[in-house]
Amino acid sequence: MEKVGAEVLKLLAKPKPDSHKGDNGRLLIVGGSKRFHGAPLMAAKMASKIVDLVFFYSTPENQRLLQKMKEGLAEFVNVSSNELDAYADEADCVLIGPGLGYDNPETKEITDHLLKKFKDTKFLIDADSLKVVGPALFNKNVVVTPHVKEFEILFKEKPTPENVEKMAKKWGIVVLLKGKTDIICSPTQCQINETGNAGMTKGGTGDVLAGLVAALMCKNDNFLAACAGAHLNGLAGDRLKEKKGFWYSASDLIGEIPLALKWCEGLG
Repeated sequence: MEKVGAEVLKLLAKPKPDSHKGDNGRLLIVGGSKRFHGAPLMAAKMASKIVDLVFFYSTPENQRLLQKMKEGLAEFVNVSSNELDAYADEADCVLIGPGLGYDNPETKEITDHLLKKFKDTKFLIDADSLKVVGPALFNKNVVVTPHVKEFEILFKEKPTPENVEKMAKKWGIVVLLKGKTDIICSPTQCQINETGNAGMTKGGTGDVLAGLVAALMCKNDNFLAACAGAHLNGLAGDRLKEKKGFWYSASDLIGEIPLALKWCEGLG
């Protein structure tokens, strides 16, 4: 498989000088639960650096998460239960799964509902939604970002390069298998990404990646967004390793990604 290189980042859409709010992406994030509130916050913080508008929906009882979101991030619109479908219809992409809780009955209910109703909308399915969704609901607008265990749960197959390619073709989707070497396949092509290091095993880095890829999906081809997001996320981790060793956090990664992107844009 061909390796993803920094040149892929030059292919990403850039804001036009005369653009207005919303022209550069509207992302809906569906995530969080009473137990897990950090995951969607990481995704939203990352996405807010890429897209114009971040909409956020969480379970109604999850007031702790909403309060934490308000304290830690101003750049999002809180979505209530009766507004969810309207905002899903408005969004360029929906990121669903971070922190929802795989043992929460609402996780499957809401994941299935949105996939069935909004077939023309882009979806990035991550984390807990991967554990409960059935691939039969997927279509060409879907990207999935499993780690090895989630891949086995979702597809009932071993997480090999051959099976990543096989599942992408079978279900007509983009698969980004996260690992020491990321494997990214669409139904027609595959690439590997080798950026990143052991410092990225800390909690939250996968949520940063999900927020990054979903944000890029808003205005880019899904396969390009997955390849560019994986490469950029790992590159930022490698830059942090040079500065701090392995002692950096997911929040550090969020701050470094725009700097890594700017550095790549200056190459060549």
